[in-house]
Amino acid sequence: MLAQGKYLRLIDENGWEYVRRHGATGVVLIVAITDDRRLVLVEQFRTSVHRQVVELPAGLVGDTAEAAEESLLVAARRELLEETGFEAEAMVPVAEGPVAVGVSAEVVTFFHATGLKRVGSGGGDATESIVVHQPLLTELPGWLAGKLAAGSLVDPKIYAGLYLVTVARPEAPTARAKG
Repeated sequence: MLAQGKYLRLIDENGWEYVRRHGATGVVLIVAITDDRRLVLVEQFRTSVHRQVVELPAGLVGDTAEAAEESLLVAARRELLEETGFEAEAMVPVAEGPVAVGVSAEVVTFFHATGLKRVGSGGGDATESIVVHQPLLTELPGWLAGKLAAGSLVDPKIYAGLYLVTVARPEAPTARAKG
């Protein structure tokens, strides 16, 4: 270990340097689509890039003492509600993989959330200032182009998530996830 901060460790393994998050057991990312075909997105300032970033709702698993033993599914449900104010009737895992394999050990698990019901305002926890967006899927390319033109960045995991739930798995799972 080369260095350790409050949340990250910098590791040198046989000459390859990468970061590993401690205090969390995973990362969840939610592709939430409303019944009227709107994609639920969040936008927030990200210090690492010094810009607003449009993203899918996401978060860490097991990153607090209260949530230390939570499952990926429970974390996905918690993060969706916390960030967007939506609860999902169905929450189905669709894929998992590394996020930035050249510099990070993090593995993200994508969930497809359907049967959405707005039960709160969202906005994140006390450390976040999240704005919730719900563009129509048919208008998404133009909407994202507008965000880019206005100076925000767009996380490419939006495109990966949409591919996973519409092209790679077009049968749209109907199993109801418990938790």
